[in-house]
Amino acid sequence: MTIKMKYIKITCLFALLISTSGCKKWLDVNSDPATPQDVAAEFYLAPMIARMGVSVGTDYSNAHFKYTQNVGAQVASDPMERHSYYNTDNAGGVLWRFVYIDAGKNLEEIITKAEAQKNNTLLGVAYAIKAWGYQMTTDSHGPIILNDALKDQLTFTYQDQPEVYEKVREWCYLALAKLNTPDGLVNPALLRSSDYIFGSTIPANNSVTVYRERWRKFVYAILATQYSHLTNKPDFKTKYADSVVKFVDLSFGATVQNSSEDAAISFDGVSAANANPISVTGNSLNAVASSAGAAQVGSGRVGQPLINYLTGGMRGTPALNPTITASTPYDPRLSRMVASMASGVYKGVVATRGDVPTVKTIPHVYGSVAATFPGKYIFGQGLTDVNKSRLPLYTYAQLQFAKSEALFLKGDLGGAWTAYDKGIKGHMDFVNTFGRTGVSAAPVISQAEITAYMTSSEVAQNAASLTLADIMGQKYIAQWGWAGQEQWCDLRKWHYRADVFKQFKQLDAAEFSATLNGVGLYAYRLRPRYNSEYVWNREELQKWGGLQPTYSYQETWFSLPTN
Repeated sequence: MTIKMKYIKITCLFALLISTSGCKKWLDVNSDPATPQDVAAEFYLAPMIARMGVSVGTDYSNAHFKYTQNVGAQVASDPMERHSYYNTDNAGGVLWRFVYIDAGKNLEEIITKAEAQKNNTLLGVAYAIKAWGYQMTTDSHGPIILNDALKDQLTFTYQDQPEVYEKVREWCYLALAKLNTPDGLVNPALLRSSDYIFGSTIPANNSVTVYRERWRKFVYAILATQYSHLTNKPDFKTKYADSVVKFVDLSFGATVQNSSEDAAISFDGVSAANANPISVTGNSLNAVASSAGAAQVGSGRVGQPLINYLTGGMRGTPALNPTITASTPYDPRLSRMVASMASGVYKGVVATRGDVPTVKTIPHVYGSVAATFPGKYIFGQGLTDVNKSRLPLYTYAQLQFAKSEALFLKGDLGGAWTAYDKGIKGHMDFVNTFGRTGVSAAPVISQAEITAYMTSSEVAQNAASLTLADIMGQKYIAQWGWAGQEQWCDLRKWHYRADVFKQFKQLDAAEFSATLNGVGLYAYRLRPRYNSEYVWNREELQKWGGLQPTYSYQETWFSLPTN
């Protein structure tokens, strides 16, 4: 299933750009009965799902990946690596726009039409997308617009995470209820062509059984990750840990323990306009505009933490200037996920230091030091329809590590180790399934390589030896390059601890940005979208401290030890 923009889809995509009036109002300008303007609700899905991918991909590239040290810039002055911020919409405001503008009233139009038709399948999908959008947005920004959302007014009040989390759960349960209720009217053919996440699961006989099941698993993934954020709550072990385990077990991997069911958006990739934003063609990781309008070319250099984790730093000391040889094979994912330097040495950018010396040598995540980039791992543009570049949203491996963490904190070390073991093997399968894109597809990780790694000193061999750093380090690898939001949630809920994230570079006082805060603190929230909030909604921002330069360093509710 790939994005192929037909006329009506382009119409709705344009409507997304002016969605303060919604698709319906725009289309109603002409009521000629010879050319009906009442668009089927399914047609709204195509541009909306595309914008889901563009929104997270852009925010990840410009903000989250910098905070998590997934990537680094060629220059040493990148403010985001120093946990500062830009006063631009591109540095963390695109997902905000998705929720309130791009999806906004268009999503409500889907809900209204689907309810009228008793199209419960589509209604469930719509509530799932709504829950996902608000969950992602609150976990980036903390307080967001909730009850005032989409009202016809000029200023909007914010509500904090406890209320947003509760509302997200409400929408999740509504989605599940609808996805379990028979349809009055459903159009499987339109869903197949308009849904770039799970539409391909609808077979020629138009059965939506598997399609509904995948969307239910998507909803369970939202719930599992939401509860997994609450590790600092005093009742996590007795109340929330079991919810993490329950919803992981209901989500991807409930029937197959690999990446075949993972939620991912498919892109056609013919041009930047319809490509995965983090891919070579989408190019969001190559140049990022700063507040001054300049470009930081090569902002997507591989970060050093990943290199360290893959070359002996998971449980030991990472190799110095590592090269792959018969005697030092390292993690088999290394050669599949990143490119080596011309010398064969694997090296990443150390946060805040740039690519030094003056002659740039550290490869881009796209696969080489300089353009034209050949593509690597999930960032390449696929060679075949099967291998088209896809943007993951939730994966089996990621969820297994969330389960492992919850069980570990609860004291069930045996269960934690089993989930940890499945998570590593699941990510090996993810690399083989998603990561073989680009000009020259990487070879499949063989079973012999997997066995050698799983029995190595880099992997906990039993429950007794398992540590939290083992779990979170492997989760860092599994989420690297695509799950920027969830990785940042992990870092924040563990307060950037060096004993949990062994290869995350702890910044010293001189490495934090001195120009915008000088307080020596890590970022815990993104500032709200600049052009809507700082231009039009400043009074509400003032109530929350949003006009203060230190706003980014206030913890969000989910990482605090208070209910």
